[in-house]
Amino acid sequence: MGVSSFFKNLFGSAKETATDLANQAESTIEQAKEAAAPYVEKAETFAEETIAKAKEASEPILDSAAEYAHQAKDIVSEYVEKASDSLSDVIDTVKEKASDLTNDTKTIASETVADVSEKTEDATNKVIDETTDKE
Repeated sequence: MGVSSFFKNLFGSAKETATDLANQAESTIEQAKEAAAPYVEKAETFAEETIAKAKEASEPILDSAAEYAHQAKDIVSEYVEKASDSLSDVIDTVKEKASDLTNDTKTIASETVADVSEKTEDATNKVIDETTDKE
């Protein structure tokens, strides 16, 4: 029976020790929470202040960026107008040259038809004259 009482005492005291350790751990956790609370509050305050400072610092930069974007838009629209005018000029020039070429082609075609007509008429008259002379 000595052995069973030994184990009872051993496990009984282990149980009490485990309970005591659990109570101490719980107490230590509560103390750590209480000790950390001011630091958590300071960290939250620091984060809020840092975010506010970042917002304040970024406002002029955002305003400048918006201003530069408007300036870029104005400059680009100016160049778009110039490019549009240049394209219109190019199109007008191409139309004029095409018109000139068309007129030249019509003139050349008319002259060629007139020359061919004359040559055909001359050849026809020559054939008629030769036919009349042979009769």
